[in-house]
Amino acid sequence: MILRTTVQGVFETNAYFYVDDETRHGFLIDPGAQADALLRIIDERGFTIEKILLTHGHFDHIGAVEDLRARLNVEVCMQHNGRVYAENPVWNLSSYFGLDMTLDDVTYLDDFSTITLAANENFGVKLIPLAGHTTDGAIYYSAADSVAFVGDSIFLGSYGRTDFPGGDEEILFANLKARLLTLPDDTVLLSGHSDPTTVADEKNRLWFR
Repeated sequence: MILRTTVQGVFETNAYFYVDDETRHGFLIDPGAQADALLRIIDERGFTIEKILLTHGHFDHIGAVEDLRARLNVEVCMQHNGRVYAENPVWNLSSYFGLDMTLDDVTYLDDFSTITLAANENFGVKLIPLAGHTTDGAIYYSAADSVAFVGDSIFLGSYGRTDFPGGDEEILFANLKARLLTLPDDTVLLSGHSDPTTVADEKNRLWFR
């Protein structure tokens, strides 16, 4: 099961529940704000969240993490370059809005590692590093469900900004070409700030061609 919910902080951000239908255990991806609203969904749906997964460390993707962790007592994971975003409010952009947000006790994951559920080891995602929007950018890909949670690396009809700390347009385009748009054409791309798209659709956009 994939459930998208749009949370409202400084910006609107898509948070995703990726949950095993059989066990009702799963992952929560990019909880950027409104911890109480996300907790209500967890309670109403009977979900057990085993891990919080972050596609990158910008504040609008991590804003509800500490409140959720306090209630759920779950592991928080991000790509191994994420420490500077987790620990530095300038890099995670929260300082620009007077928030000075940081994260502690993060598990930093190796590139191309597989994250599975304790409740079902056959249910999981692969972390594919995709720097460019940030140095810690990552996508979480499930071949079984033909879906990738792509954060702000790509959107419906466009791609992520590269003018923030750690951003690099050349690196982003190279990684999109080599690591994301080489996934099967029917892969659904679920981003942080747009409706879904697919690999096939984005390969045919003018911005890519």
